[in-house]
Amino acid sequence: MDTVIEAQRKLLEERERVEEALVKEKMLKKPNVKDQINSEHRQVGLVERSVECGKRLVELYHDNDGLRQEEIGIMGGPDEFAEFYRRLKHLKDHHRKYGGEGQTEEPMIMEFMKLDAERKKPSHELQNLVHFTDEESYGKFLDLHQLHDLFCNLKGVERVDYLTYLQSFDRLFDIPKERKTLEYRKYLEKLLEYLSGYIGSVQPLLDQSKIVSEVKRDAEEKWSTGTFPGWRKDTGSAMAKHSGAHLDLSAFSSPEELMSLGLDRLKSGLIALGLKCGGTLEERARRLFSTKGVPLESLDPALFARSKNPQGKFQEKQKEIALIEAQVYRFTEMLGEQRAATREDVERRMARTADELLEDQEEEEEEEEVESEPDDDEVPYNPKNLPLGWDGKPIPYWLYKLHGLNITYTCEICGNATYRGPKAFQRHFSEWRHAHGMRCLGIPNTAHFANVINIEDARALWEKIKMGKVEDAWAAENEEEYEDSIGNVVNKKTYEDLRRQGLL
Repeated sequence: MDTVIEAQRKLLEERERVEEALVKEKMLKKPNVKDQINSEHRQVGLVERSVECGKRLVELYHDNDGLRQEEIGIMGGPDEFAEFYRRLKHLKDHHRKYGGEGQTEEPMIMEFMKLDAERKKPSHELQNLVHFTDEESYGKFLDLHQLHDLFCNLKGVERVDYLTYLQSFDRLFDIPKERKTLEYRKYLEKLLEYLSGYIGSVQPLLDQSKIVSEVKRDAEEKWSTGTFPGWRKDTGSAMAKHSGAHLDLSAFSSPEELMSLGLDRLKSGLIALGLKCGGTLEERARRLFSTKGVPLESLDPALFARSKNPQGKFQEKQKEIALIEAQVYRFTEMLGEQRAATREDVERRMARTADELLEDQEEEEEEEEVESEPDDDEVPYNPKNLPLGWDGKPIPYWLYKLHGLNITYTCEICGNATYRGPKAFQRHFSEWRHAHGMRCLGIPNTAHFANVINIEDARALWEKIKMGKVEDAWAAENEEEYEDSIGNVVNKKTYEDLRRQGLL
């Protein structure tokens, strides 16, 4: 049995070897998406192993049972050599008695040497560490077919094809809040579960809990100020509708007199007292009149509404849905690259025959086999920080310039977000961030505002468009035509003048 000091030494050695393995894993060349994902999952395993070693070391250093201090005292006492030879004799006796049966423990260095060999020449199991569907192509694309079916089955939601759904599934603020029912919440939870699980598969090193807490904090602030996308606060009239208005009963001597006020006024008076407000006109009048001169605490409990604050509970449920939407917005933004690749893949598949799709699949499998061949683990030389290509190497500088990736665009409407290259810049006009910015400005996100990135420019253009609409609006007095008794066609204003003068 190992001593406490030996156990600590092993744990410290294990942590050092794990850190060394992490460095090698980070420096390893990842030529494709599959290798990148597998590498990050291996890193997660190493990090968890290092954390576990750290926890066990802390427990040993705390020395709650006093064994460590006792062992140090024995080893550092006056008879340290006698203790050393006593342990040596015990080891020799043990090996003399049992020989080599079951006493050999593999050195830790052998375990990590095997890890290095498997990293360079991974087996089939190590090449498929994560489960993806065929549609997801091991982290390249999204598979939203089931969620698309759920979305199309929601009540009050327009049915769209799969390609349109891919482009607009994160535009949740376009759905009226009156249609965000329990079924909508279930769909939203399924969507969030898929996006969260997918990110956990393709980016396992990401701390999702930290991101979720930040998203919820920002969403809480926007909700309190009434600026959350798609959940604008109701006006005071809506509040008055649910708070009710007190009714003075001293002027009424019977329920019949109360009935003259009508259903709505009686309902408002009942709500103000916290009583049930349903039933016929006569029932409401009798229920309200029964409270005349009687303290509320003396009334029959059956007269009171079940929930003292139904509007508060309803708003709390709406807030929970809004928090889920906020997480969907953030996760969708994080998966922008996979989403764009999925749209392109779906469009390409729609334009190809079954035979062509089969050929493409075979070619992709052959390319992956070629890409996965072992190579030296040199870090690619990339002094200009160029984007990496399909082979894991920096793309040529001329290609970098050709696609305009050296140009950055800043959109003030998107909160001064920066986009790299004209392709990403043009694409962002149809994404939720820009659409939400236009929505906050009270401007429709139409084709008139393409390439408009400044708030003042957008407002000026919107005023100009509104002025044009006013000028082009149909004026009934000048454009509505009438025919008099002898067949003359005149406009409305002239016709009214003639009619008043009795000349028709």
